[in-house]
Amino acid sequence: MKIKSYKTLLEKVEKVTAQKQLDLSSGEDLSVGIMNLISIEEHLFFTFNKTNDSKYIELLNEVRKMRTDLLKEIIKDYEGEVWCISKHLLAASMRIMEVGTKELKKGDKKKAENLFQKSYQLYSLFWGLNLNIVNLEKGKKEKPDGVGFVDEKGSDQGRVSVFAKLGSLVQKAVDCCRE
Repeated sequence: MKIKSYKTLLEKVEKVTAQKQLDLSSGEDLSVGIMNLISIEEHLFFTFNKTNDSKYIELLNEVRKMRTDLLKEIIKDYEGEVWCISKHLLAASMRIMEVGTKELKKGDKKKAENLFQKSYQLYSLFWGLNLNIVNLEKGKKEKPDGVGFVDEKGSDQGRVSVFAKLGSLVQKAVDCCRE
């Protein structure tokens, strides 16, 4: 199914969430928790290597098991390497967000905003993959500037990038404030 408009995209999301009975606001909270578990795994890895104390490897394995179980709550159906792609999208989103907060602390607001935007794009792609709404048209390639698509002849035709579509989706459909 090709997504031709924002309205069609939202309709598809509503249909998917109704079929899977997925609470996106809880899913958003859970996905952020999973991001933090991935970060804990990374810190345990580095702490083990700095201390050579095997208790950190044991803890890493326990946290990994928990993260895997929780990821199954969000990633119900997947093909190929979508599971690993999803994990890495969350990890990259979290790390880039953390770099953004460091840039903000240093006073570089413009760089921080750019990093936050990239982090959110990766987070949106995570949801797009796992709600099965990412469907790029064949024969189209992303423009070199990352905004929109070009066809084989280089024509732009005013297309919107997958990140822009998904960002709008996440803003509308994944509302952590909804009880």
